[in-house]
Amino acid sequence: MVRTARKLALALVFTALGAVVGVYLRWLYREQRYNHVIEEASARYGVDRFLVKAVIRRESGFDPLAYGTHGEIGLMQVTEGAGREWAQATGRKDFGRDSLWDARMNIEAGTWYLARALRRWQTMDDPVPFALAEYNAGLRNVQRWLPAGQATTAKQLLEAITYPSVRRYIETTKDYHQAYQAAGRL
Repeated sequence: MVRTARKLALALVFTALGAVVGVYLRWLYREQRYNHVIEEASARYGVDRFLVKAVIRRESGFDPLAYGTHGEIGLMQVTEGAGREWAQATGRKDFGRDSLWDARMNIEAGTWYLARALRRWQTMDDPVPFALAEYNAGLRNVQRWLPAGQATTAKQLLEAITYPSVRRYIETTKDYHQAYQAAGRL
């Protein structure tokens, strides 16, 4: 009886370890699956590839079928309006809302949108928090959160944000960004 119990316990331990390894490998595949698309889009629009990957991780956890509460779609949680702006700016004639379910189009549109936000805030002391706030909460909200107008620092912006979820979004995304940069690879 004791011998059978030990064998059963050992089998359970190995099964649990196998499950943990399986989950880890699935996550690793899921996280690295879109690296080539991230590389292409970030190069095309001049955005740090580690920042694009950090946004994807924060927005969807690398789930291409993610659907947000306000109609955001896919890996980068792009809205139909943002997708239309991207399509118009890049001359895409084949864009439709359902195009955002395509991982490549979603990353292209999201990276373009992020690049536009980074350019808008390039004169700030650190444009990344401003661009991330715009990506998450919209330009109008960011403009409301500028206590010193265009002289607002990134630290002042974070203090002025009235939505705690946006502040957490920026901090988490920056943490992911720094981790990817430190690793030196996607």
